Amino acid sequence: MEQDIIHTLTKDFEKFVQLTSDGVEFWLARDLKHLLGYAEWRNFQNAILKAKIACEVSGQNISDHFVDVNKMVEIGSGATKEIDDIMLTRYACYLIAQNGDSKKQQIAFAQTYFALQTRKAELIEQRILESERLEARHKLALTEKELSKLIYEQTGGNDNFALIRSKGDQALFNRTTAQMKEKWNIKNKPLADFMPTILLKAKDFATEITIYNAREKLMNTEVEISNEHIINNEAVRETLISRGIIPENVKPEDDIKKVERKLNSQMKKVLDRKDKLQ
Repeated sequence: MEQDIIHTLTKDFEKFVQLTSDGVEFWLARDLKHLLGYAEWRNFQNAILKAKIACEVSGQNISDHFVDVNKMVEIGSGATKEIDDIMLTRYACYLIAQNGDSKKQQIAFAQTYFALQTRKAELIEQRILESERLEARHKLALTEKELSKLIYEQTGGNDNFALIRSKGDQALFNRTTAQMKEKWNIKNKPLADFMPTILLKAKDFATEITIYNAREKLMNTEVEISNEHIINNEAVRETLISRGIIPENVKPEDDIKKVERKLNSQMKKVLDRKDKLQ
């Protein structure tokens, strides 16, 4: 396909994209009909039907990607007429293109265009989730540092902080820290570096409660603070289990240090490109 045709088609497809009030991209079916080179709405409806079947087979809800709407159009002399239309997500457009005639330039382009756009959205979503996990890990580190400081201020020493933290792990996972490391195949690295976001936030929440109660109740022994930390982690564990989340059965994620290096590298590339454009 010639470059000028590709540029024209790209411009056309991006011209017709719209956004819902929630910021979700969509195309109207009657616009897509034109973009894909269909002359008759009736023929295009057949492609939509096939796409809906493919959507259902893939395990997606049809109503999440194909939304029936009505709109007013001019029919001449200032008169208007209401016609039916369909709001299509990017995924719906991709399925329609996949069920079209790939010999047509518009269809061949759309198949690649929506596949790439979908992949781009997936990468953005993944980056957001990774950033959220990294932020949760940093927050937990700060909270644990604050707990260590509080123990020192209120008991005169914090030599047993690591033991108190380990008791919290055991209360949360119903396993020792060492047992969880063995289960997750972790060697010589902190257990928290492999926790998914849900567990990082759960652990952070329990620690925040410990800090609050230790201050409010003026706990001045490590035994008191340790027992408080165990109780709070047990309470958080019960909450997770009540929602169908068993902490020790949650799968570990990539080493957070590795994730941080990747995100920093991606940011550096973005900044480098920005500098070159200036």
